[in-house]
Amino acid sequence: MSKTSKAFRVLIMLTFLTLIATPAYAFDGRSGDQVVIQTGDVVNDDLYVGANQFVLDGTVNGDVVAGGKIITINGTINGDLIAAGQTIVINGTITGASRVAGSVIFIGEKANLGRDAIVAGYSFEAQKGSVIGRDLLFAGDQILTAGTVTRNALVAANGLDIAGSIGGNVRAEVSDKQSESGPPPNAFMSQSTIPIPLVSAGLTIDPSAKISGGLQYAQTNDLTFPSGTISGKISRITPPQNRAPKLEETPAQKVMNWSLNLLRSLVTLILIGLLLLWLVPPLIKEPAERLKAKLWPSLGWGVVSYAVFFFSILLILFIMIFGGILFGALTLGSLSSTVIWLGLLSLFVLIAGFVLVTSFLAKVVFGLMLGKWILGKLKSPLVEHKFWPMVIGVLITLVAVALFSFPLIPGILGSLLNFMIVLFGLGAVWLWGREVIAKRSNVSASVVGSD
Repeated sequence: MSKTSKAFRVLIMLTFLTLIATPAYAFDGRSGDQVVIQTGDVVNDDLYVGANQFVLDGTVNGDVVAGGKIITINGTINGDLIAAGQTIVINGTITGASRVAGSVIFIGEKANLGRDAIVAGYSFEAQKGSVIGRDLLFAGDQILTAGTVTRNALVAANGLDIAGSIGGNVRAEVSDKQSESGPPPNAFMSQSTIPIPLVSAGLTIDPSAKISGGLQYAQTNDLTFPSGTISGKISRITPPQNRAPKLEETPAQKVMNWSLNLLRSLVTLILIGLLLLWLVPPLIKEPAERLKAKLWPSLGWGVVSYAVFFFSILLILFIMIFGGILFGALTLGSLSSTVIWLGLLSLFVLIAGFVLVTSFLAKVVFGLMLGKWILGKLKSPLVEHKFWPMVIGVLITLVAVALFSFPLIPGILGSLLNFMIVLFGLGAVWLWGREVIAKRSNVSASVVGSD
């Protein structure tokens, strides 16, 4: 598969993910091993389902979001369908858009999809008689469409077989038929509940097909198609050849890039350090004093800080997933949404804060401690200056890391040294923060006791 085809697949997948990112504020949530909406049953709300098997024979007046192993839509959805599972079968009516992802996707002969169908998976088949009301977008391994697509079809796949009607244009990013392919993914998965069609690699247009617009396809050679099947213009895009390998940088270029990176890092870190010392000096000075007094304990607490950070991420994700499923199953949609959005906000704040501390604050703290120590040993009057110890310390720190990362010196010594410096600074910030919290707790306890 060419790089253009891969990029096209990524584009379709991003479109799929963007379109499913729609927050829900109220819904009917159901879960279990098997969830069935019987014929005649009506759900007058958005329906969220998590089950091993989900069957919709009734009617949903709202959107349906379903996840499970086998998802079958035989009834009517007066809204959008968002589904992800191993096998997805649609035999009913969907008035809105359909966004589905799975191993095997099957559209039956009586299926009517009112708007766009955005599909990602291994195999997609739309039987004769099925209708897609607007555009079809597919990214996966193989696709056989024998039904009707009212407007355009955009496909990125290993094999595409068109046996039905396309009302607009077709753009196909497919493999050359000469390309070799390995065993199909279903060889390593449990058997699907529906038969999987065999679609040859490349582009195939059956004599019974009808494309009302033009056809644009990517192949190394021109293809011939049955007469009368394509009304518009036929154009072939030559897949780009593999790009030439990137030229190796000369030693002089490596040294130049190394020097520029060092200069950029120095300017950035010193400016940030000066800004912090001007606005919030305790945030830099207090941790630097802890680092000087407790050098090796700071290193240990830096390691602990890293562990706590990753543990916190896992904990927040667990709470988000568990809370969302629990409140969704209890049909408490507002609480489920609140848990998810608070979790996302917490993740953003936690990750952004950790990146800022490890990228800038920890190094500035280490630099201030180092600068004060060196100037103190030299008995320089600058040791008590507001800014110079930090500037000198940061300069020495970054130059030392850069020297161990010199491009003509193999190894990872520079990265290891930089990581150690971050751990020292991070541990010092941890110790200072813990002391601040302890003091505030003691003050609060004293106030309560006096009352």
